[in-house]
Amino acid sequence: MKIKTRLSIQFTLVVLGILLIFSVLVYYFSYSSQLSKYRQNLLERAQNTAILLINVQEVDSTLLKKIHQTTKSLEEEEIALTDASNKLLYSNEVKYLTGQISGRPTTATSPAYFSIGRKDGVIYDHEVNGQLYHVYVLAYDKYRAESLHDLRNVLQWSILFSVWLSVWASYLFSKLAINPISKIITKVKEINSSRLNSRLDEGKGQDEIEQLSITFNQMLSDLELAFKSQNEFVSNASHELRTPLAIMIAESDYMISRERSTGEYARHIKGLSEDLRNLNHLINSLLELAHLNRDNTIPKSTVRIDELIFNAIKSIKSKFPGRKILPEIEFTENESDLIISGNAGLLEIAFRNLIDNACKFSTNDVLVRISGTEKILSVRITDQGIGIPETEISNIFNSFKRGANAKFIGGFGIGLSIVARIAELHGADIKVSSVENTNTCFEINFPKPTQS
Repeated sequence: MKIKTRLSIQFTLVVLGILLIFSVLVYYFSYSSQLSKYRQNLLERAQNTAILLINVQEVDSTLLKKIHQTTKSLEEEEIALTDASNKLLYSNEVKYLTGQISGRPTTATSPAYFSIGRKDGVIYDHEVNGQLYHVYVLAYDKYRAESLHDLRNVLQWSILFSVWLSVWASYLFSKLAINPISKIITKVKEINSSRLNSRLDEGKGQDEIEQLSITFNQMLSDLELAFKSQNEFVSNASHELRTPLAIMIAESDYMISRERSTGEYARHIKGLSEDLRNLNHLINSLLELAHLNRDNTIPKSTVRIDELIFNAIKSIKSKFPGRKILPEIEFTENESDLIISGNAGLLEIAFRNLIDNACKFSTNDVLVRISGTEKILSVRITDQGIGIPETEISNIFNSFKRGANAKFIGGFGIGLSIVARIAELHGADIKVSSVENTNTCFEINFPKPTQS
């Protein structure tokens, strides 16, 4: 069952329930009010009868009966008057009261109301000079019966009309309410793996449906990023892995094409081993880049920049054992000035890549300087090497982009892409200044955590 139909049925049932409760209450209070008024009329009729017959000496039972017969009386009225022992002293049109008179208990309270069939009655005790009399009045409330009958008809037709109206109104309103969802469904059907850049209309983002659109758009952004990362990884991997694999296969085929000396085989295996190490490094770099491009958030904790720098320098020195890598720290009285919020593992990878590049493209000393201000902690890595051509500085953080003067130096052009992505995840600003054949300086500025 569609939500639109289910909402219409539920709304109609709610309206029907409210109308039924309202109708029952209206009918009950109307019935109670009219019954109370009619019982008051019966009591007044009984009191008048007792006063005329007992208190007024000029009126006897014969005259009273003529008065009752000639004056306007209640519908199908029955009147009877007895003494304390239930002996009948007066009666007028008595038909149903006989049993009520004979069964009257002597200890009954007055006035007492009762019903026989469709008639309502009252028993009134009248005392004169120590003598007790019982007056019985029984009649049919025709006005009440007709009034309640008309009220039932009005309520029934009102309920039917209201239910019919609520069916159409609920269908219309449910259709209007579901219409934004229908638009979302139509729009979502148009989205596929090649159209992940499509977005739903978010409106003002105030109601639940607009919040749903915002959430769905966020999910689409994550999916688009994941697909983009996947496509980039596949494209990069296929582009970069094809050439070294083809070279290794060609060299291996050449080596096994005829008998070689032991020295030739050893040189080939050594070269093949070096190629495989480079290929392994390339694959790891591609995986790191794909992982960083996929995630928008990373786990963070408080880390000391100086410790990460020393770890990165120690790691790079094992690769360049004779190179001087000089750390320079602008010390302050407060050690917390060297602390930022970040991911220690990723930050160390970024510093390692920058120091590795500085050592790779320079034969001189490398300077790593840590300084800071009240809000910024800055790390500058400077080398005196081949530099970067001015026209290529803007592209160095793109994957597989390398300077024209670095073609004969090993590398894949991925390291700086990883550094840029790590800086972005930490909200850091990275700057590059370089003079070709003179020096290159990379500066990363980290925001300091706010003091609580």
